[in-house]
Formats: sequence, C-alpha cells, structure tokens
Amino acid sequence: MSWEILLIVGYVTALTIIFVFALTQIHLLRYYLKASKTAANVPQWDLSQERDCPKVTVQLPLYNEANVVERLLACIMQLDYPKEALDIQILDDSTDETSSLIEALLPQYLERGHNIKHITRAQRTGYKAGALKEGLVSAQGAFIAIFDADFLPDPLWLKRTIPFFKNPEISTVQTRWAHINHNASLLTKIQAFALDIHFTLEQLGRNTLGYFINFNGTAGVWRKTAIRDAGNWQGDTLTEDLDLSYRAQLRSWKILYLPHISTPAELPMTIEAARAQQFRWNKGGAENFQKSIRKVLHHPGLTRGQKFHGAVHLLSSTLFLQVFVLALLSVPLLVVKQRHPELVGLFWVMNAFGMTTLMLFLTYGTLHQSLYGRSLKTWLNFIPLFFSFFSIALGFSLNNSRAVLEGHWGKKSGFVRTPKFNIVSSETSQAKKNYSRKIPWIPVLLEGLMMTYFGWGLYLAFHMGDQGDFGLFAFHLMAAFGFGYLFFKSIFTP
Repeated sequence: MSWEILLIVGYVTALTIIFVFALTQIHLLRYYLKASKTAANVPQWDLSQERDCPKVTVQLPLYNEANVVERLLACIMQLDYPKEALDIQILDDSTDETSSLIEALLPQYLERGHNIKHITRAQRTGYKAGALKEGLVSAQGAFIAIFDADFLPDPLWLKRTIPFFKNPEISTVQTRWAHINHNASLLTKIQAFALDIHFTLEQLGRNTLGYFINFNGTAGVWRKTAIRDAGNWQGDTLTEDLDLSYRAQLRSWKILYLPHISTPAELPMTIEAARAQQFRWNKGGAENFQKSIRKVLHHPGLTRGQKFHGAVHLLSSTLFLQVFVLALLSVPLLVVKQRHPELVGLFWVMNAFGMTTLMLFLTYGTLHQSLYGRSLKTWLNFIPLFFSFFSIALGFSLNNSRAVLEGHWGKKSGFVRTPKFNIVSSETSQAKKNYSRKIPWIPVLLEGLMMTYFGWGLYLAFHMGDQGDFGLFAFHLMAAFGFGYLFFKSIFTP
C-alpha cells in the first residue's frame, strides 16, 4: 500500500499545482479584458521633428544565420528614423558563411549613409548575453533596440516605441510578437497559439496589475542606463532576457508592454528546432527561479500580489514537470482505483483535472474570442486548436521536464540557437536552406516509448472491472497523440 500512497500523493500534488496555475490564468484574464477595453494613457515624446529623435542603437545578435541575414538587414535599413540618430550593430558570433555574407552586404549600406558596424568576437563567451554586453561598450545610443535574426520590424517601429521613454521610470518597452508563418503547419499553429496566450493574457494582464513581466529577448527597447544600473547582461542563465528583466524591476525600473505594436517573426518549422527552443526557454526559466526567487520573496518594497505572481511567473516552466508527473502517474492510477474501491471519494476529488482543463478551455477560449471575434465560427475553430495545443504540450513535457530539472539542479549547458530557415509555408523547399537534419534519437525513442505507454493506458481503460474505467481515457488519448506526433514528425518529416 505504501507505493500506492506515494503515487496518490504525487498525483494530487501535481494536480494541485496545475489547478493553482489555472486560477492565476483566470485572474489574469480579468485584467487582460479590462486593459484591452481601455486605451493606455501614457505620456509620450513628440518625435514629429527629426531633431527631437534621441540616438538609438539597434543591436542584431547573430549566430550562423545565413538563411535570414540578408532579409534582416534589408528590413532594418528601412527603419524610418534619422540616419544621424541611428547606430546599427551587427553582433556576429557566426562560424559559418554568415560573416562573409554580411561583409558582402555592408558596402551598399555604408554608401547610403547608414551608421552600421560589423562586430565579431574571437570567443563566444556568454553567448547572446556576452554579445549584447560587448556591443553595449561602444553603443552610441541612449536606447538599445534588439532584434533577433528572424524578426522584421515595420519602418515606423522606432518612432512608435521610443516616445514612451518620456517616463523616466521605464527601463524597457516590449512589443508583441506576430508570426509570418502562422498557418504553415499544425506545429506553427500550436506555437502561435501558445505565444499569443503569453503576449496577450500574461504580459498585458501582469503589466496592468503592476506585476513582474519580462523582456522577451527581442522586439523591444532598453534604456542603456537601466541595463547598466541593473548589472548589465549576464550569461549565467539560458534566458538572459528574463534575468535582466527581474534584476531591473527589483531596482524599481518599470517595463512597459505595448500589445498594439506587433513585430513579425518566423516560428520554428521543424520538431528539432521547436524542441531546442523549448528546452532553452524552460531550462532558463528554472535557472532564473533559482537565481531570483529569494530576492523577489524578501524584497521589502513588493506587495504580496507582486511576490505571489512573481513566484508563479518564475515557476511557469516548472509546470511542464508537473504535467509530466501527472501524466506518468495517471496510468498506474487506473490499477490503484481498481484495487481500492473504498477510496472512491478521493478519486472523485482527483478528477479535478477535468475541472482544470475546463477552466483553461474557457479562459483561452475567451481570449481567442477577444482576439478573433465573438462568433460561433471562432469557437468552432478554437476547439480543435485547444485540444491540439493541449496534446502537443503533453508531448513536449518530457523534453521540457528534463530542461527544468537541469535548470533547478544547476547543470550548465551551451546556448543552442533556434535555426531559422526563411521558410513561411510547408511547401517551401527546405533543401534550398542548407539544412542538414540530425535526429536526436534518444529523445525521439523516449517519446515513442511514452506514446506506447499511454496507448497501454487506453487499453487498460477497457479492462478495469466489468464496465471499464474511462475517467482518464480522454487524457490518455491526448497524451498518446501528443507524444506520437513528436515521434513520427521527428522521424518522417523530410
């Protein structure tokens, strides 16, 4: 009975944490809806006269971005901002042909009067954080705009963001990410759905309440003095953006999120790229929890709400670990239920997972309606999207749980970039993108094993008692689909 008690305790603990997370999502929804209905009244500079435009440095951190560097530079050169007030830094750590492509493109831009520098390093120390820090030494601007290689700001981007720095308390202005390949595949649709939740419900909801939010690493602007005051860029976590965001806010700087300004970017097109990005984000989140949670909880100037939501925010990546534990324990739970019918009351309580799913379904459904219009058609489009998202999130839970555990245990690893392909649809030929696939066989085989495991859970449902036990059937079906999707896409996608 002891192992059964441990199983039940583990399941209930994971379920409780997920339930609390769902409650915080509902809380944020309330303030997201409130904020989305009222125009932000924030003081702004008038930049209608070019002489009033403050100097801005645009930093472009690159590492082996041969597929997209030409597109990126062409876009940045279209920024509608006085050339004498614009300082462009290409922070290039590449080891492939990217550097030679940049050198070939630079003369034409210099001839047009652009102030652009190609900065390289002998060692990739500190990865992206190290590149940004080194660039800051020679940055001429009072404000630092940062764009990753796949981001394409519109020409008026700087004139729409820089005015908000009239408020001297603002350290950072963050814009919303948009997606140039949203409909390319089920994978890109799911990623877009997850990012839309973050950039609407979470970022806007937290910002409205005055809680901690984060700079997202790109498509935003920093005040240079705030970067230095907060301790500069540091490369001891895989999410240097989250790290600096918390250090700045703990120093009483404010981050302003602008949902009405979107910056298009390319979503990862392959399972390998998405898996690597998810691993880095979730491990970095756990590393930042370890680095910042004590400072947040013991800060005398923060309210209880700020501390609670700050802790939830820093722990958000750890939710994947709870989801994986919940899923893993749910199959033997069927056997425990069969062997101990006297615990029927407890098992009814444990069915709260269905309630949690319903809470998230209604929360994200309301968000989806507010973004895409309140209609029956919108709901009908949302239903398969939600369950696909739920299933594939379950599929990623093994990969992300490993990332979270490594982050909490302090195991260091290199910054693995997310490859960009300049691909905007599933029909675009990947062969032309100089991309050689390397299947990570151990993670893939483990995902295949998990698919089989939940398939066994589906089989057990029909053989529990005289009438079967189908209480977890839908959950196991989604888990089998999620792990199966990752398994087969990893092997058979060309």
